[in-house]
Amino acid sequence: MQKQFQAESQRLLDMMINSIYTHKEIFLREIISNASDAIDKMRYIALTEDTGMDINNFEIILTLDKENRTLTVSDNGIGMSAEELEKNLGTIAFSGSGEFSRNLENSKDNNAEAVDIIGQFGVGFYSAFMVADKVTVISKKYGEEQAHKWESEGVTGFTIEDAEKETVGTDIIMHIKQDGETEDEFSKYVREYTIYKLVRKYSDYIRFPIKMLMPHPQVVEGSDPENPEYEEVFEYEVFNSMVPLWQRKKGDVTEEEYNEFYQQKYGDDTPPMSVITASVEGLVSYDAMLFIPKRIPNKYYSDDFEGGLQLYSSGVLIMENCKDLLPEHFNFVRGVVDSPDLSLNVSREMLQHDRQLKLISSNLEKKIKAKLEDLLKNEREKYEEFFKGFGRQLKVCALDDYGAKKEALQDFLLFYSSTQKGMVTLAEYVDRMKDDQKYIYYAAGDSIEGIDRMPQTEILKDRNIEILYFTDNMDEFISDMFRNYKEKPFMSVIDGDFDLGDEKDERIDVIFADTFEFIKEALGDKVDTVKASSKLKSHPVCLSSGDGVTFEMEKYFTAVNPEMGVKAKRILEFNVDHDAFLAIEKARKDDEQRAKDICEILYNQALMIAGLPIENPSDYTTLICKFF
Repeated sequence: MQKQFQAESQRLLDMMINSIYTHKEIFLREIISNASDAIDKMRYIALTEDTGMDINNFEIILTLDKENRTLTVSDNGIGMSAEELEKNLGTIAFSGSGEFSRNLENSKDNNAEAVDIIGQFGVGFYSAFMVADKVTVISKKYGEEQAHKWESEGVTGFTIEDAEKETVGTDIIMHIKQDGETEDEFSKYVREYTIYKLVRKYSDYIRFPIKMLMPHPQVVEGSDPENPEYEEVFEYEVFNSMVPLWQRKKGDVTEEEYNEFYQQKYGDDTPPMSVITASVEGLVSYDAMLFIPKRIPNKYYSDDFEGGLQLYSSGVLIMENCKDLLPEHFNFVRGVVDSPDLSLNVSREMLQHDRQLKLISSNLEKKIKAKLEDLLKNEREKYEEFFKGFGRQLKVCALDDYGAKKEALQDFLLFYSSTQKGMVTLAEYVDRMKDDQKYIYYAAGDSIEGIDRMPQTEILKDRNIEILYFTDNMDEFISDMFRNYKEKPFMSVIDGDFDLGDEKDERIDVIFADTFEFIKEALGDKVDTVKASSKLKSHPVCLSSGDGVTFEMEKYFTAVNPEMGVKAKRILEFNVDHDAFLAIEKARKDDEQRAKDICEILYNQALMIAGLPIENPSDYTTLICKFF
């Protein structure tokens, strides 16, 4: 007898087919999940009643009929009566369906007000109509003799009639559509390999075996051994793993199994650096298995990289990349989270942003921090290897939002140390500071070797004062944003006027004021200020930038966008005891042009020491040659 869907069910059916699901392939996940639910109910009866059933024989069978374009999903679960077929498949979740439809239509993001009705057979079932123009359901309920058939072409309503079926359970027969936007849009759903991939992707951890006949080549009996003939033989193959690795006890999983899972899942030819597992029961229950990669994933530092964890609900894949489960600074972590407690919307593709999700995310962040702290303390080589790849991400996030994550990330940062000849933390630096040392000294440049040769570092190194070498273009932004660490201010060796406790002759700037003024006039707008330096020992000259934009910042912004015109000040500092400075003073009296030439030469040398380009290398070379 022909029956019509209830009005609200018809409305939701249209939405289901046209807008709710992001990907059509989701239909198989939904149908298989419903089959698993039906088996769960039957298994419960088998365990609690004297049925004589073998609970090891539950299974889900997939059948392809390419000629008739059908895909059938069969289970030996509890089955449905005629009344249940009408109630479950003729209305959407039969309780509150009208309110559900109205909320779904009225919500701006299609999930804000949606009722959590996942697990009720009628919802995900309708996704079949995204790929099928007709769906037939043949079901025999446990404890009943008569089977029934429900059939629908979607828009036209449905029919229910008696049917023949020997065993308890349900067969869902989907007649796959013929025409799509592309030739392969629907036809692929009657191909073995497509179905195999979808089961492995979405339903790999359904706990009952999912089987299908798969073609296997076999030598024809009696054919020539040297030139054998082959025939295609179909054999049942179990597609799914059934027991997720993350649901097994940690002691029962070998390192090789973790490595194999990670490498296959994430396409990495190297094992992970570390594995983090969690099995939590409480306000929210979940299992998690996380991996810290040994090397940078492909396209990691690009807009194309997709971070986030795979999210499962009771073994069913819900989201491939759930970014809400990880803070941005730990987006390099790969892995899975499986929780039965998350509130999901009708399509199972969008999560409600609820307390459970935030709680899981917070717990995972603590777990990752604890693992990194352990590596830093007990496996230093491993941590330094990790930092080479992902330290930049930690720095960027420490700077983000005006240093909002400074406290959380500052102890994970590493910098090269002049005294330790290796990477150190800020905490380690401060612990080694001399009793009378006021500052955390640092010098920025293109390389460790280049910084080590800087004239400004000489005095500090002579006194065995530790200097942090900033070789990443993000490093100076870190010191600028942090300002201090454990109440110790950062001080640039290149740009700062640091106090080493020496008595400073305040008369120097007055004594050499005329010479400084001469040098400034000789160089014009090339320099902002000329002054005596307190940080030069054996070198004659250096450049500093004072407060604000530094030379390394200027180089960074110029590389990003030359048109920005970001430029640091040029403060030319002289060692007034050096012969080169004395040569300027002498030449001023005897040969003013020669004095100006010396100023130009020393300015260009200061540019080179700072790693800045010389405006005209040819003129500089010509100028040098004048002195031979």
